Amino acid sequence: MALADITHAIADAEEKAGRRPGSVKLIAVSKVQPEDRVTGVLDEGHRLFGENRVQEAASRWPSLQTRYTDISLHLIGPLQTNKARQAVEMFDAIHTLDRPKLARRLADLAQERGACPELLIQVNTGEEPQKAGVLPSDADAFVAEARALDLPVTGLMCIPPIDEEPSLHFALLAKIAERTGLTELSMGMSADFERAIAFGATYVRVGSAIFGARVQPQG
Repeated sequence: MALADITHAIADAEEKAGRRPGSVKLIAVSKVQPEDRVTGVLDEGHRLFGENRVQEAASRWPSLQTRYTDISLHLIGPLQTNKARQAVEMFDAIHTLDRPKLARRLADLAQERGACPELLIQVNTGEEPQKAGVLPSDADAFVAEARALDLPVTGLMCIPPIDEEPSLHFALLAKIAERTGLTELSMGMSADFERAIAFGATYVRVGSAIFGARVQPQG
């Protein structure tokens, strides 16, 4: 598949789910992709991209932003507290707020800068010990804690376990968002974004289906 195919598939999934056309935003996940593939997607007119690492984004995007206008960058990978300043200066949204220490750091930076990226809280819906994210049972309290810090939390994000039916996790995330009054749901990737849209996804994160298989760095 490629960008046009994904765009059409999203539109079809919106229609099947009774969603408003254009209600789902496509994040093209450019992590570990060579620049020629990324510029190819930029040349097709797409402007919303996701990166997993602050350092990789910093090495890629400043030069591209001088050549292409209106690029929107979203951080979809874990954020270390010591990279928070660089992240808030570079990204328009951070999907991986997952702990009180990071929330406090982002709140301090927001006060200092007078601005903050859109924030989504990562929920570890599968309760996997190796994965980041707040546990579902702690999500409501953490949403309240982030709001008390005046952080612009708009939604939730999840990465379902690879060996479980993702729809169960999408439904859980949607339920948490509904009861906490959050409107954005970042869920669904190349293999399951259409199912995510049926459960209310507003952001889908698609990489390999747009760009092809990832190219791992050498060394």
